[in-house]
Amino acid sequence: MNKAVVIFSGGQDSTTCLVQALTQFDEVHAITYDYGQRHRQEIEIAQTLAKKLGVKAHKVMDVTLLNELAVSSLTRDDIPVSHELGENGLPNSFVPGRNILFLTLAGIYAYQVGAKTLITGVCETDFSGYPDCRDEFVKSMNSSLALGMDYKLEIKTPLMWLNKAETWAMADHYQALELVRDESLTCYNGIVGSGCGDCPACVLRANGLQDYLDDKTKVMEDYLSKV
Repeated sequence: MNKAVVIFSGGQDSTTCLVQALTQFDEVHAITYDYGQRHRQEIEIAQTLAKKLGVKAHKVMDVTLLNELAVSSLTRDDIPVSHELGENGLPNSFVPGRNILFLTLAGIYAYQVGAKTLITGVCETDFSGYPDCRDEFVKSMNSSLALGMDYKLEIKTPLMWLNKAETWAMADHYQALELVRDESLTCYNGIVGSGCGDCPACVLRANGLQDYLDDKTKVMEDYLSKV
């Protein structure tokens, strides 16, 4: 049986990846992480969407140790999300080590359920400057996991080279634009759908949707040319 594990936060990107995976694999597992994040509603949203979409299993993992180690506006309520970059050149929403931990644990889970594909919605085109969303990093993690477990695991990143408008086109291609627009949670302030409209995640999401709606045909063609 062709199985996949999707790292699933309940946000726009991972929901779009999950929708696609359900059309491509016989059995899809979703894994969500509770790391004491600022927008904790995402865990409930992920549970609701996983059930609605009909995944084989949805595992919520307690990794709150990450919250103790990684200081970020996403792990501390008293640090407001900033639009400015810090002295290190990164936004203060960067959680150091997050995707290292997430991919490692998801890889172990994939091993246990016999899935040879691990899917994550990271993106190098429209990302927030996070170093653990880059293609080079994912390839390095893929190599380490495969070597460390002696297991032919492939990490797939369907959104890696898509901009946000093309990610909306992808959701529309799989007849899930309304679902992603209205029921996913991307907002750093925990507001479902269009969100607060002010945080960096909401601005990026809204601009991408508008770009797609302004020229659906061209953006869809651009998306299809990349897949």
